[in-house]
Parts: sequence; C-alpha cells; structure tokens
Amino acid sequence: MKKYFCLMFLVSLLCSCGTNGQDISTSNTKASANSIFVISPYKYQGTWVFDDPRVGLVQEPFVAGIPEMMDRLVKDIPNADKGFRLLFSVSPFPGYTIELVWKREERGGNWYFCKEYDSEGWLCPALFKYFDKAPKKMYAKAEKK
Repeated sequence: MKKYFCLMFLVSLLCSCGTNGQDISTSNTKASANSIFVISPYKYQGTWVFDDPRVGLVQEPFVAGIPEMMDRLVKDIPNADKGFRLLFSVSPFPGYTIELVWKREERGGNWYFCKEYDSEGWLCPALFKYFDKAPKKMYAKAEKK
C-alpha cells in the first residue's frame, strides 16, 4: 500500500508540476521553472519530427545531431519510430535520463551538449515556442506511448 501511495503521489506531482493542476499538454503558457512538457516525436521521411498543434508546429524536424541523440534515447523502446513520449523540462525531474547543457547560439537556434552521449545537437528556433529564452540546461526522458 505504501509503495502504491508513493507511486500515485509521484504521478500526480509530475502531472501538475508548474501547471496549477492543468493538463500540461493543453496549457497555453510557456515554461515556468517547474514545467514538464510532453511531445510525441516520430520518424517521417527518415528523420525525427513532432507535431504540437497547441503551439502551431506540424512535422517539425529535429536536425544537426539531435536525431542521433534521439536514436540512442529510444533504443530500448519498441517501435519508437511510430511515436514515443518525450518529457522535457528546465528542472531535473524524477527519472530523467539525459541532461542537455547550452553551449552557444547559432543562426537563431541553440547548440546543446549531452554528456550521456558525448555529443552536441542544435535545437532550432521552435525552442522558443516553449521557452522565452534558451535554457542553460534541459532534462529529458523518453517513454513508450
């Protein structure tokens, strides 16, 4: 019973972090310090893309090092190319598996370093649909849908 209560507490905490109880997938505000965002990337024409109609993005591609990170992130998720849940936040959260550290701005986007994969990747200006400025750090986790 105690384990079940702890699990339910964590789930409710994750689902309401920084959102005043709103469903994080439908909130129209940019990130607060405790927000956890969820998107569902999938493969389209050989690269990872995602849709987020809430912020006006359709088949938004990941490029320049990020697809290779995604391949490694989802290596243990069956059929991830058909879609998976990607949780991300500027604050560490229970179960995050990678940390991205800001390195530099380039051409309106931003380069991040992932120490877990010893690699860099570029996040395009779509990042600003979620954050007012490029975060110094981001944390992420991939899950089966």
